[in-house]
Amino acid sequence: MSGGMREFTVMSREWCHLCHDLVAQLEPIAAEYGWSVKVVDVDQHPELEARWDELVPVLLAGDVELCHYHLDELAVRAHCAGFPLESSL
Repeated sequence: MSGGMREFTVMSREWCHLCHDLVAQLEPIAAEYGWSVKVVDVDQHPELEARWDELVPVLLAGDVELCHYHLDELAVRAHCAGFPLESSL
């Protein structure tokens, strides 16, 4: 399995209920496709807060912004489909 590529990053805040909802909805989809989910608290990173402040939660896959505020399940699944499951060969 190749490392790094199959990881979603959620720009989040501790007190943000939309953030928690998005992560809760994302995790089973990520697991289904074999992706990991990393949650980053923008309040701990001033440069991230400056960029994403009013948009959180923001779902990123690498440099691609898939959605913000609410999970776009179709966008997530379409993105995952671009990375087919690796064979066991």
